[in-house]
Formats: sequence, C-alpha cells, structure tokens
Amino acid sequence: MVDETVRPDEAWAKGYGVIQHTDETRARVAQMAAEHSAAGDGVPLYELLAAADRLTSAAMWLVVHDTYAQQVYLDGRALAKGDMKPRPEGHTGSALNICPAYVGYLAANALTGHTRGWMMEQGHAVSGVDSANLLVGNVVAAHAKRYGVGPKGLTEEGLTRFVRDFYSYRLGADGSQEAPRGSHVNAYTAGGIAEGGYLGFAGLQYVHMPLPGERLVTFLSDGAFEEQRGPDWAPRWWRHADCGLVAPIMIANGRRIDQRTTMSMSGGSSWFRQHLELNGFDPLEFDGRDPAAYVWAIWEMERRQEAAPRKYPIRLPYGISVTVKGYGFPGAGTNPAHNLPLGAALTDEVVALFNEGARKLHVPLEALRAAAAVFNRHKNRPRERDHVFANRDVKLKRAVQPRWLTVGEKASAMDAVDEMFVETCLANPHLRARVGNPDEMRSNRMERTLDTLHHRVTDPEAGVAEALDGKVITALNEEAVASAALANKGGINLVVTYEAFGAKMHGAIRQEIIFSDHCGRHGRPQRWLSIPIVLTSHTYENGKNEQSHQDPSLCEALIGEPAHVSRVVFPADANSASAVLAEVYRTRGQLWTLVVPKRELPVVLDGAAASSLVRDGAVSLRVERNAKLILTAIGAYQLGEVLRASRRLEEKSVPHCVVCLLEPRRFADPRGPEEEAVCVPPAARRRFYPAGAPKRIFVTHTRSGRSLGLLHALDTGADTVALGYRNLGGTLNEAGMLFANHQS
Repeated sequence: MVDETVRPDEAWAKGYGVIQHTDETRARVAQMAAEHSAAGDGVPLYELLAAADRLTSAAMWLVVHDTYAQQVYLDGRALAKGDMKPRPEGHTGSALNICPAYVGYLAANALTGHTRGWMMEQGHAVSGVDSANLLVGNVVAAHAKRYGVGPKGLTEEGLTRFVRDFYSYRLGADGSQEAPRGSHVNAYTAGGIAEGGYLGFAGLQYVHMPLPGERLVTFLSDGAFEEQRGPDWAPRWWRHADCGLVAPIMIANGRRIDQRTTMSMSGGSSWFRQHLELNGFDPLEFDGRDPAAYVWAIWEMERRQEAAPRKYPIRLPYGISVTVKGYGFPGAGTNPAHNLPLGAALTDEVVALFNEGARKLHVPLEALRAAAAVFNRHKNRPRERDHVFANRDVKLKRAVQPRWLTVGEKASAMDAVDEMFVETCLANPHLRARVGNPDEMRSNRMERTLDTLHHRVTDPEAGVAEALDGKVITALNEEAVASAALANKGGINLVVTYEAFGAKMHGAIRQEIIFSDHCGRHGRPQRWLSIPIVLTSHTYENGKNEQSHQDPSLCEALIGEPAHVSRVVFPADANSASAVLAEVYRTRGQLWTLVVPKRELPVVLDGAAASSLVRDGAVSLRVERNAKLILTAIGAYQLGEVLRASRRLEEKSVPHCVVCLLEPRRFADPRGPEEEAVCVPPAARRRFYPAGAPKRIFVTHTRSGRSLGLLHALDTGADTVALGYRNLGGTLNEAGMLFANHQS
C-alpha cells in the first residue's frame, strides 16, 4: 500500500536499500523539478526516480547473480552452496557501477521524451546493461525468446538461464557460441554500438557521433583516461551547427584491475576537475551511486551545451561520476572488486557474504514489476534498443562516376582519390563529411579535399585552408583522427595517412570490423556508408625517411580480418583508384583499406578494365596459350616491374600471362558463408590461373610470406614464388626500394 500522506518527493528522498540520496542530489533534483517543463513520457518526476531506485537495485542484484550464481530465486531466498557457480566469472565491480548509470540514462529519456543513444568505454560492464534491459523488457528478439519478455515475463527459469549463459563457453552444433550473451557489448546487447573491449576509443569518438538533433550519453572509464589522450581535444571539435548533444560521463571509481588509477593517486576527482578545466571542459561532479544524480547530470549537461555561446571552443560539459568500484556489494573499493569481489573460492564464508549482499539489493517481484512499468510508457519515441545510432541507414543520393584517364598518360592515383571524394561530397550535401588526417594533406595530394572542406579549427588562420566548420579533423594522433571518421556513421568519411603510421590506427579499425561482422552474422547488418582508409606515401615511396616509414603492417593485418567486412585493395593506377572509391560508397558496413601511390605513374587500365578489376578482384593484362609463366602484381609499383619483366619475356619469346590482382583476400579460400559471398569461386579463379598451371610469380606490396599464406589456393608448390617486402630499406628512392626487396 502507498502511504498517500507522504509526499512523492519525501518518499523518494528516503532512498531504497543501498541507493541513498545525498543532500546535494536532493537539492539538484528539486531544482530540476522546478525548471523542467517538457512532458516526456508523462511520468511524474519523483515516481520515475523512485522506480529508478528499485530498478537499479534489482539490476545490481542480478549482476551479482551473473557472477556467482547458477540459480535465481525471485523471492530473494538465500542461496545454498549448490546454487553457486563452481567457477565464478565477471567484471563485477564495473558492472555494478554501470547499473545506476544506465538506469539514470533510461530515466533521463523518460523524463525528457528523448531516446538518446548510449555507448560505454568499459564494455566489460555489459552485465549491468543486460540486467537492467532484461528487467524492463528492452531486449532484442534473441534475449526475449531465451529469457522472457518484459517484467511480466520474468520467471525463475528464464533468469536462471540468463545467469547460466554468462561466461558459459558453450558451443552450438555449428561450432559458434551458443548463448547470445558475451563478456562485452555484443550484437545482442540492446542498443549496443561498440564492443568497448579496447579502452580509449569511446572517448575519442563520442563527440563526432551525433548529428544535429541527436543526443548521445557516453560512459567513460578512468582507467581508459590513462591510455588515450585524444579525448582532451573534444571541445575543439564540437559545433552547434553540425553536431548533436553529447553527455560524456567519467565513472571515476578509482581503480584499475590491480591497483588504484593514476587519477586517484594524483588527487582524485578534484585533480581531474582541474585537468578538465585546463583542457576546455565544463566539469560537474555528482554522486555516481545514485541514478537520480545521473538524470540530473544528463539534463544539466545538455542544458549547458545548448546555452553555450557560439564562440569556439565552447566549455564542453563533462560529468564526473564519483563512486567506488563495486559499490553496493561486499568487497567494494578493493582490487578484487574488478572481477570477483568475494574471491573465486566457494567457501561457506563466501556463500554467506553473497547472501548478505544480495539480500540488501533484492526487490520484491511486484515492486519490481511496478517500477519496470514506469519505464515502459514510451510516448512517440523508440525503445532504447532502437535508438538512432544503432540503426544508421545511409545512402548516397547521387553516385559520382569516375572520370577515366587515357592509358599511357601519367597521373597520381591520390589525385584520383581526391577528386572522387570531393565530387561525392559535393553531390551529396545531405551527408556530413569527415576526413581523418594525421597531417600532410597536401603532401598526400588531397589538395581539393582540403581546399573544399578545410581543417576544423577554433581560430582560423588567414590564407590557410582552415574554418570553424571545417570537415577535416587534423591532429598528430592517428587513433584520434581515424576515430573521427569511424564515429561519423551518419555521414560520409575518409581517412588518409602515411602507410607506416596507419599501424597506429589498427586497434580502432579492427574494433569496427569485428563489431560490424558480429552484427551482420546475428541479423543486424550495418547500414552506414563504408569507410575508406587510404594508406599512401607508402613503403616503396617513403624510402627517403628510413625504415620507420617503410611498413606494410596495417594492410597485412587487416587482410586477415573477415573478407566481407575488411576489404583490402591495391589499386594499380589512377583509373583503378577512382573505380575503387566509387565502389566503396556503393557498399555499407565495410572498412576498405586502400594502398595508393601518390607519385605520378602511367595509367595502365582503361575505364572498362578498371571496372572489371574492382568487380572481379583481378584483371588479366596478357593472356597466352601454352604460357610457361604467370606473373601477378599486387600493388602499383609491383605492376610496373611486372610489366617491365613481361616486355623482357616477350623479347625472348617466352609465352606468359600477366595478372593484376586488386583484392588478394577474394582469391583465398573462404572461411565461412559470409566470406563465400565475396570470395572468387574456384571456377572463376581458373580464368586467371588455369589448372595444371605453369610457374607462378607473385610480386607483392606486402611481405611475401603473408601473400603466399593467403593465396595458398593458388600455390602450386615449388613452381610458385612470391617476391615481397623483405624488411630491407633505408634512405632510398623508389627504384632502390624495389631493388633492395628483390622486386626490380
């Protein structure tokens, strides 16, 4: 029974279990109640906040069951030793911390009537998100079918299956993971847009994600703060005109895995607040143990951001959520709280501590259902699982056709990339453009792109291609600028870098590849416009800068990723570079790595041949019956040397064939049905490499062993040779690099 003599604000102020409200939070909520006018979902504020307390407590209760229990009892009875997991597992402390954060996010949406997107840096905290989502019924079909739908559908059987699936390691009949739950955010996490397995990238990306009119809440990690410095620049990039609202929130729990964070050892949140102020942020500190404090923080940050003067950089609001790791459960604030706050040994003492902690978090079923119902009154807005960031669907309104050059004329393939990108942007002004550029745009021949789109700066310099609303994100941090493009999934993007420095982008790019792959495999194909990663000033062109600048590692690494998502190509000339870029923007949900020369080289392929090269992954440039040798080039400089060799062979009347291979991964054996859809089938391979074949020489931009391993389906044994980068270089020109690496 509800005591109608107690005012709703007074009832909420009493708190619930471990969820308590400080005087500061109560005062801030009162201010919000007085000033907030939007109807939202129509739920009275204090009713919403009281429901948030109960939902947070119940989510925390389910989180600790995730880690330690193999049986769930909705009545909250004590567990026996046989009800416990013999081998507990989980990132329990972070998952407990994310519960008030995520429930606060849900409540902020209900309060204002906006379904914001969300992302979290600490993807290992997914248990907290999955638990809260399950309790309110904000789940994808796979979770609904396996665990139950909504609060009325909660059963002990479904919840028991839910916790048993966490770190179950079971395989299905097809050899894939059986359970839809993972250790981090995955394709089945309702509303999940990033795995969050590699710390640092959420902090680099959040400011570039929302389009105007969109809102994003990002939960950041104080451990990740030590890893990546690029997030300090976020105020430099945000603009009222072309960005949506962002609410970055640092969950400052003070601990990494084995020790305190450097931030906590340097002075804690007060030190961090000063650091943020020095870097152009407008920090606000709040109680990270209370979902109501998160509601206020999100509301307040957005309000400040909307009211910020149009003078840049603005003081970008930034929330500091002060808490202790694993708050609300025994072991909080200790190193073990990161994973197993009670330890891994299943002793009587551990069982007793678990039951004591779980009892304080338990919410009776009817109270839980009533609380969850408050979060299910969405009025003319999508469920959180369907927020806009999780459902990008981007297409060109007008595709640009390549301007074909004449065979024999000299041209830079990077000039072709530059022209195609600029023309595509101009033809599709509805798409927000972003270029990730570590430096040297002009050196890399992206002249028109820079002159058209400009460096994004807060104080443009006269006579330089700079503008407040520039679309080129430039900083000497490869991960940061790549992330600017990777985050802009509502627009059109390009990343360009020296090839050697692309290796520093690897982690960020790979995270996007594997998440897109997983989503596609599980019924969530990604529909953002594919993103080209252009590697130029490459290994054979950068001899003058010593071996630090001679490194094909990125394309070698990405060529091993799923072929239907990670497309690695080696354009042979300007025409094929144009054809590749046109194809990139005809596809969606893919990352294309283009190894492109910037020097002027002869155009080898006419328009028809360049189009065939992109369509088929290869093109035959010379075909002779009874050929004794097939020469294959993978890379533009390699093709030049192969054609020289071909002329020598022709002079000696040696019958041979020449193949230009654009996308080697398509000529490998597929590793599953998804790759089979893009790989060249054996019958088509034989068009280029006939059975009973003669000797084969592959001349490749990459290391030779990498190519031979990849193309084993074309390897005839002793009669097959690969000539590639031999880790030899120095201060050399292009001819010297080719000679040193036995490709001359």
